[in-house]
Formats: sequence, structure tokens, C-alpha cells
Amino acid sequence: MTVLQAMEKGLGPMSLKQIAVGSGMQPSKVHRYLVSLARVGLVAQSPGSGRYDFGPAMRRLGIEALRRMDEVALVSEHLPTLRDRTGHAVNLAAWADHGPVIVRWDYGSYALPITVRVGATMPLLASSVGRVFLTYLPQTLTAPLLSSQFDDAADTRAPDLAEIDRIVAEVRRTRVAVTSGGVVPGVVSVAAPVFPAADSLPLVVSIAMPSRQVTDELLASVTKELLRSTEAMSAEIGHRAR
Repeated sequence: MTVLQAMEKGLGPMSLKQIAVGSGMQPSKVHRYLVSLARVGLVAQSPGSGRYDFGPAMRRLGIEALRRMDEVALVSEHLPTLRDRTGHAVNLAAWADHGPVIVRWDYGSYALPITVRVGATMPLLASSVGRVFLTYLPQTLTAPLLSSQFDDAADTRAPDLAEIDRIVAEVRRTRVAVTSGGVVPGVVSVAAPVFPAADSLPLVVSIAMPSRQVTDELLASVTKELLRSTEAMSAEIGHRAR
């Protein structure tokens, strides 16, 4: 496993010397392991360059692991801990055909004026969850939905593209979206993405707090806990930060 982990961190074909350095072993010892791993197809050596990379058996294992993975279930296991560490309500959203949908809600220690039910669809611009999806999903998915939400609200104005660009830039810079009273009056919400292993769509975790209790210090503390948790969740489902 030490050899395989060194190869994973190398992010591409590696020489024997590079794997030895990455695994902290002598090249002769690493070579013996590589011979055994190659014998069962977990590692393959290029005839041309002599470099080592993952073999066909490793690719099959990876594909099967992804097939069996329930991303929502794995991420949900982290939510109670995040709720307990912050004391506030935590929810998880996934992308559906009609936009962001709340798939789990864990109540916190502080009462909210209104809670959003599981299965509710969130707006793209007014909610912190929606703003995260707006930032990290392709426009081919978000633009039609954004237009339809304005039409449904009987608002004949086109979405302000400059404002959308500002929101997206801010979320990318801070890694979170924060809204106050956008969906529920009297509630401040902060949301962050959970990235998957492959090119599938991200999930979004948000924390809802009564606005009367929110201070700059509390918001900074909650945001720090949220980012730490979502990074752990992303790692749990196989994402590697580039």
C-alpha cells in the first residue's frame, strides 16, 4: 500500500527512483514490490520509458469502487458532527433536473423562524446553496433554470449578468456563499461545495443560523468549520484538490 500510495501522489507514470523517494524505501525493496504488484495487474511498466503506472486490475478496482459509492450517504455521515461542532442546523443539497434540492436536514440547537423541508427546491440566486451550484456547475445547466426562475417569479427583468459574475467571483475567492434572509427571513445561511472524485456534479452543504445571533466572529468560526468538514467530505468520496 505504501508503494501504491506513492504512485497515487505522483499523479502520473513514475520511475523506480521516484517511487522509492515517494515511499521512503530503498529502490531494491521497491522493485521487489513492483514485480509482485505487476504480476497481479495492479501495476504496469511501460516497455518504452520503463516507468511504472497503475495497471488494468487497479483500474477495474477503481471503477468498481466508484460504482458502489453512494456519495449522498457518505457525505451525510459527516453532517451530525458538523452540526454538533457548530450547534446550528446543517443541510445537504444535490442537483436535480429542476435545480438544487434539499436531501437532508439536521436540526441544530437554535430555533429557526422557518425550516426548509427535505425535498424543497432552492433558488439559484437567493439561496447560498443555489449560489454555490451557480458557481461550480456549467452554464448549460444553470442558465435555463435561472431564466425560468425569473419567469416563475413574474419578474420580466433579465438576470443581471454583472451581478451574477460578481457572485460567482466571490464564491470562488472565499470558497463559500453567504446569504441573509434570501429564502427564509431572519436566517443567515453559509454554504460550501463537496466535490466528487470524477466529473459528476458536486453536492453542497450549508449551515443555517438565526440572524439575530450572527456576528462577524460567529460567521468566521462557522465558515471555518464548514470548510474543514467539506474538505474532509470531498476526500471521503475520492476528490483530490489540484
